[in-house]
Amino acid sequence: MQEIADVLGNDSAMAVWGAAFEDLVATDLSDGRNLADDYLRRRGWKEGASTREYIAGLRRSTISLYEVSGLVPGESMQLRDLVRGGTPVRVSEKLGSQGLRQWNRVATRVIPLRASAVISGTLMPFDHDTSEALLASLRKAGTKAPSEVAKVAQEFGIETDAKTLAGMMTPDLLLAGAAFMVTNFWLDAALKAAQGRNRPDLVNSEGDPLDFTTLHFPLLAGVKPEQIRTTLATVPALRQEDPGFWNWLDAPGAAPQTAPRRGKAQTFFSRMEDGSLVLGTLALKGRRLSLEVNSAARAERGRALLGPVLAGLVGPPLIERTDLEQMLATERPPPEPSGLSQEDERALIRQTLEDHYRHIVDQPIPSLGGKTPRAAAKTPKGREKVVAWLKTLENHSAKRPAGDPIGEYDFGWIWRELGVEALRH
Repeated sequence: MQEIADVLGNDSAMAVWGAAFEDLVATDLSDGRNLADDYLRRRGWKEGASTREYIAGLRRSTISLYEVSGLVPGESMQLRDLVRGGTPVRVSEKLGSQGLRQWNRVATRVIPLRASAVISGTLMPFDHDTSEALLASLRKAGTKAPSEVAKVAQEFGIETDAKTLAGMMTPDLLLAGAAFMVTNFWLDAALKAAQGRNRPDLVNSEGDPLDFTTLHFPLLAGVKPEQIRTTLATVPALRQEDPGFWNWLDAPGAAPQTAPRRGKAQTFFSRMEDGSLVLGTLALKGRRLSLEVNSAARAERGRALLGPVLAGLVGPPLIERTDLEQMLATERPPPEPSGLSQEDERALIRQTLEDHYRHIVDQPIPSLGGKTPRAAAKTPKGREKVVAWLKTLENHSAKRPAGDPIGEYDFGWIWRELGVEALRH
């Protein structure tokens, strides 16, 4: 336990210890006894009625994974069981409810009391990817467990089969037997995060690792900027935005690569308002034409595109590379004052968000299988994905600092417009 405290801190170490202790309290020992039952029988008279009720409830409880909603910070929250299903349960919780946000996921034990439901002392927050991995492992365990138990039973001469046992494998039994998995998944993710090993691989639309590359082409002596602009106008893939700036676009209708990659990868790409995929940008400043792209492979592709048309106008490019680690380590200067009042800035941000989300409901989204939210919401499976997408947007927004207009944005109209408001629970 000390090793965990050294890496993650005392609070995390106590969470692991608490989870292990609660697992023990809720488990029957090899001789059929139970610690909670023994304590209540021998020493329960020393405790108040509410404490005895809590201990008895903890003894009957099973840990599970829950989705948080309906937060009343410092008072209560609703928890929806992601393993057993059912309607969300409101639990009284002062401390834990203060640090959580809408649609967070947590592992805990819900203990029903006469006055109201509460949670146990263990509360382990899960990120989305870790929670999905845990749910997948629990489903797999629930599928394999009956056949494994049947084999052992038959070795002891007990007549049974996997089909019979599968009917007996309730979610409660599964969670009771797999309680250790919940803690292990949480601890593994926490250790990886502390050691910087949980960052996903970032790739571009071709599936290449992000490697921000700039090719600086020097204009040859005697070449005028107007000659460069005239030449670039002959390249169909380049869209001029102003006299010194072009977007390099992929073929019309091109979509980001969706082929599976090894490990956990997140695709990074950008589109124009008409849906065109942006491959890079060109900027003409003084005596230099610079092509900015996000991978070495795309830099070579851009060089092959520009080389023939710019022959005799520019010299060999100077190549500048900045990897992701360098970008993250680089301190960004604070933004320049906008000159607007605070209220005008907030109004501008709100309007920008409104315009963005009004536009995005009709744009392809990778997590929706490349469909637009409006199109995906027309099928039952698609609606499930749309709900997950909206919950992710709301969860990220809720994590913004208090008073941030981004965090105050109301996504309710999107739920209503896409016809999924009834699933907002």
